[in-house]
Amino acid sequence: MPRELSLGEIFQIGYYWETKILLTAVKLDLFSDLHETAFPPSEIATRLHLDEQALTLLLNALVAMRVLSKEEDRFSNTEVSQKHLVKSSKDYVGHLLVLHDAEWSNWGQLEETIRTGRSPVSQHVFETNPEMGANVLAVLHRIGRESGPRLAKRLDLNGAKRFLDVGGGAGTNAIAFCQEYPELTATVFDLPQTLTVTRRTIQEVGLEGRIALLPGNFLSDSFQGPYDIALMSDILHYQDGETNAALVQKVCHHLVEGGRLVIKDRFLDPSRTSPAWTTAFAVHILVNTERGRCFTSQDAMAWMEESGFQPVLELEPHSIIQGIKPEKGKGTTHG
Repeated sequence: MPRELSLGEIFQIGYYWETKILLTAVKLDLFSDLHETAFPPSEIATRLHLDEQALTLLLNALVAMRVLSKEEDRFSNTEVSQKHLVKSSKDYVGHLLVLHDAEWSNWGQLEETIRTGRSPVSQHVFETNPEMGANVLAVLHRIGRESGPRLAKRLDLNGAKRFLDVGGGAGTNAIAFCQEYPELTATVFDLPQTLTVTRRTIQEVGLEGRIALLPGNFLSDSFQGPYDIALMSDILHYQDGETNAALVQKVCHHLVEGGRLVIKDRFLDPSRTSPAWTTAFAVHILVNTERGRCFTSQDAMAWMEESGFQPVLELEPHSIIQGIKPEKGKGTTHG
């Protein structure tokens, strides 16, 4: 049994102060202003048109949070903020934090959402702010460059020829899969505005000849094909269960016999009380999407089985499941 929380830890959970301090610093782009140079608050305030006294309080708090350093009256970046919070850095992740800041007002309506069951949003921020969506996709691509190759090796795609990435974003997985398996060609299906980012990332690695871009809405448009393997990565939690069940069945129709569907997502355990991060993510999805929710791996496996996939296996707990479309005479598909 896990130990009980102390009163001090309860207070720490309840205070959102440090979160908003960091998000505000990123929004003001303080870390870029301190790029490789230490400055006193007066100079920073002048350049960024800020109030010096208020800024000093913020800077001191950032020092205590270990994202800034201070010597005498001069402030500078730490190693981690220099690497990840300076806009000119190739490892900049600030766009993702700016997204969290944009969602701040939605979180402020959590109480009303719990009372009514109604989300405060009718569109995801990516739809209302395409530029922010493009910037966040670029950050997620940089983060995913490590996980993509691991997933490609884990699935063992030797012999597969055609790969479909449904809602493939910046093309991170398509790139990783094609780099790992030279005989593979890929199709990334996503919204037209998303594919502008995808096209750029694919061109950067020189895979334009092997990765095709297919614009459309995955709920209503054709995937073409057929394909040997399809991937649905981190898209289930943006829809309700009925929509996801229909999407799984649709993907099944676009696979060859013996083809595979792999679903990668953030799944809850059957009790829906762990993993801890995913339980909090489920609340995040509640207030920041119109109909999204988090599911268990058993939910997704049931959608596969109902669509005719057999066998259906959980490859990694709370993370990856796989279904095989039976060959004729060895099983049936529905619909």
